[in-house]
Amino acid sequence: MTKIRLARFGSKGNPHYRIVVVDSRAKRDGGYIERVGYYDPRKTTKDWLKVDMERVNYWLGVGAQPTDTVKKLIKQASA
Repeated sequence: MTKIRLARFGSKGNPHYRIVVVDSRAKRDGGYIERVGYYDPRKTTKDWLKVDMERVNYWLGVGAQPTDTVKKLIKQASA
């Protein structure tokens, strides 16, 4: 099963996340199929959330399941 979830990057105390499509059995920060966006929870830049909605809609169409957090981010990005 494929999932759309967050992969953590950044140093200790300074998290940045990539929104990635990954096999559900893979590790949190392991290899991924495709990167579809990024998220900065600290909002240190104007562009703190970016989601490629075209690719997200494709992956949702072929059966990928987003996590709860990613669902919220997708909703926020499309608004």
